[in-house]
Amino acid sequence: VPDEILRKRGPLDEREWEFIRQHTVVGERILRASPALKDVSPLVRSSHENWDGSGYPDGLAGEHIPVAARIVRACNAYVAMTSDRPYRAALPHEQAIAEVDLCRGSQFDPDVAGTFLEAITEDRRERKDRGDPIPE
Repeated sequence: VPDEILRKRGPLDEREWEFIRQHTVVGERILRASPALKDVSPLVRSSHENWDGSGYPDGLAGEHIPVAARIVRACNAYVAMTSDRPYRAALPHEQAIAEVDLCRGSQFDPDVAGTFLEAITEDRRERKDRGDPIPE
């Protein structure tokens, strides 16, 4: 994806979205060319598919999405929400987990989202108990 699209401060136009929607296909092709990584290429391709079929590049839905891709989808979305972007500031943890919860069954596999939320909540609790810094 060209840097001017990744760093754009405003909304993307349709041509720019087309580049975005192709990045998983390009990633799949790169990995498929490597004997050591070709087995993970399908999950890279499917990592932006949504549980309800509204994702890309293939519009897969539900159980047709590889389970590893469903896990990556939830984790990647959380990281994206809690990271600064040129077009918006990072969301606080509480707002990001509320969004993951809200999108169970649409964007995210409900079981994967539930497990993700339990795991991240437990991880933050353990960090707090140890006195470790907890990112907002």
